[in-house]
Amino acid sequence: MYTRIISTGTYLPEKVLTNDELEKIVNTSDDWIRSRTGIESRHIAADGEFTSHLAEKAAYKALEAAGLVPADIDLIVVGTCTPDRMFPNVACLLQERMGITGPAFSLEAACSGFVYALTVADQFLCSGKSKRALVIGAETMSRLIDWTDRETCVLFGDGAGAVILEASDKPGLLYSDLGADGQHRKLLYTETGLSNMESSVEGHLKMKGNEVFKVAVRTLESMVDKVLLENNLNKGQIDWLVPHQANLRIISATAKRLGLPMDRVVVTVNKHGNTSAASIPMALDTAVRDGRIKRGNLILLEAFGGGFTWGACLLRY
Repeated sequence: MYTRIISTGTYLPEKVLTNDELEKIVNTSDDWIRSRTGIESRHIAADGEFTSHLAEKAAYKALEAAGLVPADIDLIVVGTCTPDRMFPNVACLLQERMGITGPAFSLEAACSGFVYALTVADQFLCSGKSKRALVIGAETMSRLIDWTDRETCVLFGDGAGAVILEASDKPGLLYSDLGADGQHRKLLYTETGLSNMESSVEGHLKMKGNEVFKVAVRTLESMVDKVLLENNLNKGQIDWLVPHQANLRIISATAKRLGLPMDRVVVTVNKHGNTSAASIPMALDTAVRDGRIKRGNLILLEAFGGGFTWGACLLRY
C-alpha cells in the first residue's frame, strides 16, 4: 500500500506587511532585507485570527480542489509551533468545526513540522489505519516576534497550507527521512513555554542567524545526498525542489547541491516570508495551481527548523 497527495490548499491572512512598512517600525531597509533573505513582504494574522482559523481555511481549499467534503477525511495531522492553546490541539479544534471523525493531533517540529506531519500520516495510511488524511502546516509566527529585533522581525509571516493524502495502490510518497539534533537548541528558540513561565521574559523568538545558516546549509546538503543515494537517483531526475521557505540564500545553496537551476525550484519566500511549518505546503500549492508541478513529476520536499529538526520527502505527484 502506498499514499499519494490528491490536492492542496493555501490560506494567507489579508494583512500584508511590506519591507517599506517595516522601515517605519525598526532600524532596517528594504535593500538590507532583500539582500540577506530575499523577502519582500509577509502576511500577518488579524487580531482574533488564530492558527486554527488559518488551518481551517486552507483545509477547505484542499477539500474543494479534491471535490471532497469533510466526512471523506478520517485523520487530521497538523504541524505547528504556534497552537491556539496547548489543548485541545489545533487538529481537534478543526475536527469539531469541520465535523470530521477519527484521530486528530498536532505535532511540533518547528519549520520541519509539515514534513514530520506528512511522514506520520503516511504511516497511518500505509498500515491501513486510515484511508484519507488532512495534513496541514499552519502558523501565526507574528505572535512570537519581538518587533524591535531587526534580526528576526523581518523574517517571519503567518499562513497555512494543506494537502489531502490518501491510500493508493500506486507509488506517491516514495521516501521520507527525518532527523534532529538538540545540541543546537540555543541557536534558535523561544524564551519561555507553559511549563517555563518566567514573568520577566516575554517569550519571543531568538535566533543566532549566522550560526543557523551554517548548520542549515551543511545539514541540508548532507540530507540531499542521502535522498539521492538511498533512492538510486541522479541529480537530473528531480523535477522540482519544494524547500522550506526560510531564506533565499539557503534555498539557492540546496538547489546548487542538487544541480537544479532556480527555475526548477519553487520559491515563495519573497511574498510570504518564513511561515515555518506552513511554508512547504503553501509553496507546493502555489506551484500546483499555477501549473508548474504536474502529475507524474518527481518532487523533493526538504525542511530545516528549530530543535534542530530536519526532514525530506520524495514524492511522485
